[in-house]
Amino acid sequence: MRIAIVGSGGVGGYFGGRLAAAGADVAFVARGAHLAALRANGLRIESPQGNLHLERLTATDDSTTIGPVDAVFVAVKLYDTVSALPLLPPLIGSETVVISFQNGVESVDMMAAAVPRRHLAAGTTYVQASISEPGVIRHVALDRIIFGELDGARTPRLERLLEVCLDAGVSSTLSTQIVVEIWSKFVHLSAMSGITAVTRCPVGVIRDDPDLLAMWQAAVVESMAVARASGIDLARSYFDDLMRLIQQLPRQSESSMLADLEHQRRLELPWLSGAVVRMGRALDVETPIHRFITTVLGPHVNGAGRQGPPVSKTREIRP
Repeated sequence: MRIAIVGSGGVGGYFGGRLAAAGADVAFVARGAHLAALRANGLRIESPQGNLHLERLTATDDSTTIGPVDAVFVAVKLYDTVSALPLLPPLIGSETVVISFQNGVESVDMMAAAVPRRHLAAGTTYVQASISEPGVIRHVALDRIIFGELDGARTPRLERLLEVCLDAGVSSTLSTQIVVEIWSKFVHLSAMSGITAVTRCPVGVIRDDPDLLAMWQAAVVESMAVARASGIDLARSYFDDLMRLIQQLPRQSESSMLADLEHQRRLELPWLSGAVVRMGRALDVETPIHRFITTVLGPHVNGAGRQGPPVSKTREIRP
């Protein structure tokens, strides 16, 4: 199976590397120092599940050199989605499926500007991995990938992809309710990213402090309210399931947004807490915790301490 990874950072590099190590024909689309390292030294993955080194691989910043593939994994940061769209058409053949494994709940609609909807599917991941240095992916915890057709059908193209992922030892699920899965991840991630970033604290500190844990829970409740107002049928046990997950995470776990904040990189804030606020306003759902998060982190959204445009406009408050 031929697979192109558009965005070869923590998520794309990790899963792409696992698939390539198992024998899939994987091409990595990257840029800058990471691309140079991939070309010179290959890809290294450091993981509690076992390290690997792909000494030889296909790495490029020009998707026209790859040509049509069976599946495209889109794993760029949300703020890079629009600039990545021109990379997609050269990868698409008659049977190609393009799957976004990005955060948030808006990426499929964004990609539809460049990709016919018949080629689009959707996905989400639960993994903690990042680029520790150019050409090196450090995997810390979790290893799960979920994907599915937008209409819930089980199609041969995704059945085949599921088989390839399972053969690579990746915990994989072909979902018939991928939209619900994506929203479930969004509820979890919007709260985790927002609270860990605004407090500059890892998971262990937050869950051990009753007040911070209560704030986290309130952020989850707000995101759940927006999801349900959007017509998403979250499981009745979802809140309790998420609280159990939080208790199981390694104490030093942190969100990628916290790491981006600490390294003065751009933030996905407008598509996480910012999206909760934006959608909440449209649906008449109050989201005070996420509004606080977007307000405090707003000055850092463009990275390097540069003042960015407002993530969302807040309502005027009068005494």
